[in-house]
Amino acid sequence: MKKEIHIFFTALMFFTRIPCPKWVGHSPDYLSKSAKYFSLVGIIVGSIGALVFYVSSFIFSTSIALLLSMTATIYATGAFHEDGFADVCDGLGGGWTKEKILLIMKDSRLGTYGVIGLILILLLKFTALGEINPVYIPAAIIAGHSLSRFIATTLIFTHPYVRDTDDSKAKPAAKDITLTMVIISGFFGVIPLLLFKTPIVFLTLTPMYLSKMFLGVKFKKWLGGQTGDCAGAVQQLSEVIFYLSLIALWKFI
Repeated sequence: MKKEIHIFFTALMFFTRIPCPKWVGHSPDYLSKSAKYFSLVGIIVGSIGALVFYVSSFIFSTSIALLLSMTATIYATGAFHEDGFADVCDGLGGGWTKEKILLIMKDSRLGTYGVIGLILILLLKFTALGEINPVYIPAAIIAGHSLSRFIATTLIFTHPYVRDTDDSKAKPAAKDITLTMVIISGFFGVIPLLLFKTPIVFLTLTPMYLSKMFLGVKFKKWLGGQTGDCAGAVQQLSEVIFYLSLIALWKFI
C-alpha cells in the first residue's frame, strides 16, 4: 500500500504543482508505474476547477466563474498539457521531417502555430463549457479532466515513445505501460460520469477516442509514435471534444 501511495504522489508531483510529501521524489521507476493514476490526478485537478467555478458563481457571472476555473486548473498543472499541445501545433505546423518536427517541439520558444492553437482551443473550451447547463458544469469539468487523461494514457499504450535522447523528463512515464495500468486509469477516468446520473453520457467516450485516433494517425505518419507533448495534445483535444459531445447529447437526444 505504501508503494502505491508513493506511485500516486509521484504522478501528482509530475503533473501538477500541488504540494506532495517531502519523501516523494522523481523516481523514474515509480514514474513509469504511475500511468494508472493519471486519471485520478485529473479528478483532483478537475475538482479544483469545479470548486473554483462553484464558489465564484455565487459572486460573479457564469463567464467570469469559468475563466477563474480555467485559470485555477492551468495554475494547478503549470500549463503542462497546454504546453504540449502548443509544441505539437508548432512541430506539425512547421516541420516536414521527423527530426525537424522533434527539434521544433523541443524548442522552448512558442511559434505562430502554437499561439494560434492555444488561443483557439482555450476559446473552444470556454465557449463549450458556457453552453452547458450551469448545474452540470462542475461535473463536466471534473469528468473532462479525468476522461481526457485516460484517453491520453491510451495513446501512450498504443504508440511507442520516439525520442532517442534520455534527457526527456516524460520518457519514464511512457515506458512499460501495461494493459492493467490502462484499465485502472479507465476506471478512474469514467467514475466522474456517474455525477450526471444518466448512462447516456458514456457515449462521449466514442468521439473522445476518435479524436485520439485522429491525432494518433498523424503522430504515426510524421513521428512514428508519440512523445510527452503528443500525449498533452491528445489530453487537450479530447477534453474539448468531451464538452462538445455533452452539448450535442443534450441537444439531439
